[in-house]
Amino acid sequence: MAAVSYAAPSCSFSYPSTSAWRPMSFRYSLSNPSSSPEESSHKPPVRVSASTSTKARFFARRKESITVKQLERPLSEYMSLPVSQYSVLDAERIERVDDNTFRCYVYRIKFFTFEVCPVLLVRVEEQPNGCCIRLLSCKFEGSPIVAAQNDKFDASMLNNISCASNEGNSSLQYLTSETSIEVSIDVPLTFRAIPVRAIETTGARVLDQVLKMMLPRFMAQLVNDYNAWASGDTSRQPMGTGKI
Repeated sequence: MAAVSYAAPSCSFSYPSTSAWRPMSFRYSLSNPSSSPEESSHKPPVRVSASTSTKARFFARRKESITVKQLERPLSEYMSLPVSQYSVLDAERIERVDDNTFRCYVYRIKFFTFEVCPVLLVRVEEQPNGCCIRLLSCKFEGSPIVAAQNDKFDASMLNNISCASNEGNSSLQYLTSETSIEVSIDVPLTFRAIPVRAIETTGARVLDQVLKMMLPRFMAQLVNDYNAWASGDTSRQPMGTGKI
């Protein structure tokens, strides 16, 4: 594959809160990427820590597929390019750290009364028919309160991208992205009056909305980059502008 991008648009969900604040910790985990889009709405059971911290867990999973018209240079060849030849897709949001590592500046996400801008460090691993994008680390940018949570933040993330042939039409190919996110937080004192299940429901909706808006944009950028590459453009210039 010849591109990597993880820029999520802004989304917002709210729930009543009180006035105090306590450190927040997030954990993203992508698992079982072969599941269907319908499973993305599954909400995991409530888990509350036996320690003094009350914990909530969010989960979202989504699969996005798009049909790609096969050009003179096949999609499978594009997907087999070494990571060092990948385009970053969107220079406003993505920067290359080394041959297979990228830093991604995600769009601002509103969670309850706080705005958070995650900055992701991801590694791209080559696979026979595509690649796997894996989260290495994540930090928050935002208000001092938000930034103060970075030492408590634990994250993991996975996105498998692959291509497959259309048996009924050799001129068409399928490009698929399968993504899962899991988030675990120490519930801030501000939200202790809110039932953990309600916090988990809100968090899962935020993640689901992010995936619904992020993946189609990501897939469209991949197709544009493939079209440029297949037409003979070897510049590997980013196709995005940082905007939704």
